[in-house]
Amino acid sequence: MNKINRRKFVYSVAGVTVMSSLGFAANNSKEIKLKGKESSLIKHWDVITIGNLSRNRYWGESYEKPLRGAICTCTVISGEQFHLLVDPSLEDLNSMATELDRRTGLAIDEIDTVFITHQHGDHLYGLKHFVKAKWYAGAEVAAAINKSGKYEKQIEPAGKTLFGEIDVIKTFGHTPDHYGLRFDHNGYSVMIAGDSVATLDYWNGGQMYYNVMDMTESTRTLDMIRSIADIIVPGHDNYFLNLK
Repeated sequence: MNKINRRKFVYSVAGVTVMSSLGFAANNSKEIKLKGKESSLIKHWDVITIGNLSRNRYWGESYEKPLRGAICTCTVISGEQFHLLVDPSLEDLNSMATELDRRTGLAIDEIDTVFITHQHGDHLYGLKHFVKAKWYAGAEVAAAINKSGKYEKQIEPAGKTLFGEIDVIKTFGHTPDHYGLRFDHNGYSVMIAGDSVATLDYWNGGQMYYNVMDMTESTRTLDMIRSIADIIVPGHDNYFLNLK
């Protein structure tokens, strides 16, 4: 397991602007043990859309009613032989195509695989755009979406890995059958957490979103993610560093 000091960790992943905003001193040499592997077939990954919540307790908002439309965080992971998109977020085709091009230079039809973390509608808005791709989800998630009859194309149950490089991990709690993806990139362990982690504020506060279905399972999932990830991509926020 590689080790890196706290300052270098933040700098190498987030950049000097973020490091400065967090107030890191030049002598901050606390070591962080990186959880990822140096060798990986993952060539690139990036967030396509940064999600947002329909209501946010950390902004002083009530859970009684939505105050805005919810958009999920959408991510692309690329290797030599694949382009995998996680949680297609935008219902409008032109908007989805524009953001995908803006963030990766890829066209809709260049995405060959789509993975859905769970069956909530805001994580499926853009699925219909990727008809040429293979669709995957955890077995229970795939069964539930297929049973709904909303899509003519079937979602296939994912195995334990995708492309032999990306771990498919149970992240139950937010829903009873939620799955995340974990992979290694440049020595870092990256976790696409879906709604098992709502935002950075919820992560820091150890809190779950209001519609969590199993608080005990969610707490176990958070502890598990904390133990395996250096970088976390939440369901409704930009990616952040696991500094704990």
